[in-house]
Amino acid sequence: MAISREEQLKILGQMQESDIDYTDAPSTDSDFWQEATLNIPPLKVPVTLRIDPTILAWYKQQVPRGYQTLINTVLKKYMTEHQTGKP
Repeated sequence: MAISREEQLKILGQMQESDIDYTDAPSTDSDFWQEATLNIPPLKVPVTLRIDPTILAWYKQQVPRGYQTLINTVLKKYMTEHQTGKP
């Protein structure tokens, strides 16, 4: 039987640095990181949004942990597809 995500995270959280096996991870040098970029996601603003209960239930069914991110993604896609070039 597979263990839950929460159980996996608990086990990982209890691991010491010395418990981690890095033998299969390739080593990196300064050339590897030369063109690396830092992508910080934009801050999200908490809001109160009134939506139909059936809509909320559907999103929660799709992604129980992450339904708000999914709703945000859908809204962003809609916004991008309907932009008219106006600010």
